[in-house]
Amino acid sequence: MAEFEIDERVDITDVVCPVTFVKAKVAMEELEIGQILAVRMNDGEPVQNVPRSFKDEGQQILKLINNEDGTYDLILKKIAE
Repeated sequence: MAEFEIDERVDITDVVCPVTFVKAKVAMEELEIGQILAVRMNDGEPVQNVPRSFKDEGQQILKLINNEDGTYDLILKKIAE
């Protein structure tokens, strides 16, 4: 993840949908426009739903990283309030 300077991280591996997106969205709301958020999530529903939900809200998805341990890191840039 060296190509991005992460401003904030949130781990949503301990919650289930739909709380996954809610917890990640709260973290995103605390950032300024242009800042970058890393969201750690479990494989399955979170990987299918969280990136799509952020995209629908106008945020920029920079990268989805498979950690090879059943989790993913979603790297997002805040471009909309």
